[in-house]
Amino acid sequence: SATIYRPHVVAGERLLKWTSPHTQIFRENMSKALPESHLTRLFEVMAFSLDQSTRDGYASGLLRFTQYCDNINIPEVDRMPASEPLLASFIAFHAGKVASSTIDNWLAGLHFWHTINGAQWNGGDILSRAKKGAQKLVPISSKRAKRPPVTIEHLYALRNGLDLSNAFDAAVWSIACIAFWCCCRLGELVIPSTNLFDPIKHVARSTSLAFHTLPNSTEYGTCQIPWTKTTLREGATISITARDDPSCPIKALKHHLSCSKSIPSHAPLFSFETADGGWSPMTKGWFMARCNEVWVASGLPDMPGHGFRIGGATHLLLMGVAPDLVAAQGHWKSRAFMDYWRKIESILPLFMSSTGSASRVSIIEGSMSAYRKKWKL
Repeated sequence: SATIYRPHVVAGERLLKWTSPHTQIFRENMSKALPESHLTRLFEVMAFSLDQSTRDGYASGLLRFTQYCDNINIPEVDRMPASEPLLASFIAFHAGKVASSTIDNWLAGLHFWHTINGAQWNGGDILSRAKKGAQKLVPISSKRAKRPPVTIEHLYALRNGLDLSNAFDAAVWSIACIAFWCCCRLGELVIPSTNLFDPIKHVARSTSLAFHTLPNSTEYGTCQIPWTKTTLREGATISITARDDPSCPIKALKHHLSCSKSIPSHAPLFSFETADGGWSPMTKGWFMARCNEVWVASGLPDMPGHGFRIGGATHLLLMGVAPDLVAAQGHWKSRAFMDYWRKIESILPLFMSSTGSASRVSIIEGSMSAYRKKWKL
């Protein structure tokens, strides 16, 4: 129920609008040093550091924490800064009921709520042990069976099942090849829905896109994207290298562009011409639905969107591409790539059945060991 500390607001506004006695003291002290309008702007900008979807997710953790505190009659003054025993007890209460990723997200939300309100975060050994215990108590219903990521065979099946004379299918094919070979997140290439194009975050037709040829006749392209999960507004340049393969991303991209020549410059890059003479932006939902339609018809399992990024990285490593180059291709920093490698390790046995061999996996493990030593990870 609503209180003076927790007014009725939409989920994404809880991090700013839900407060505590500590918040009031913190903001009163801040107001002595800065004008009210500047304080409001500061908090808004801090909140903007999170994507809308992240704010919504974090808000669920704040709600669950509040409900827990209400149930055991924790005074408002003790909820921020929350003591480490309180935080650990909150996690222990939900252990065995929800996935460990849910718990991590809830805690990240509570941490941000403390940060934006100038409160100390009491996350230490007790909370760490509670989190590890909760990971081991995750209910079976919350665990997903590991599945192989998108493989080169998936791309071949997709190519055979698509009609590349159709502009929609040509766009699907181009996205799939680039996402796989360039280890891209799908959010860097397509938009979440037709009415959610944001030029600050989504690549448009007007982006800097160029094709080049190296002295050895290898063709490559560069495409500037305005936003990534790690660089935010700094964006990044996707390097697209031609491949002597039916799934060559350069050929796929050029074909898409030739199939949809009348798309306006302000439209998303992977927009496609429609039968009525208009155009439509490609959405992640449409893209994945078409891919999975083809794969299921081919006798392959359906796949999640992140399967392209991890599948492409794994394929490049199996080809013998140096880990440094794979990391650069996917815009991973050294430590982040090592974290990603742990995900790849967990699916290699499944991946091997169609694309690799034990000897190739052994080579990858050796190169990753050298990578770890090089960067002292």
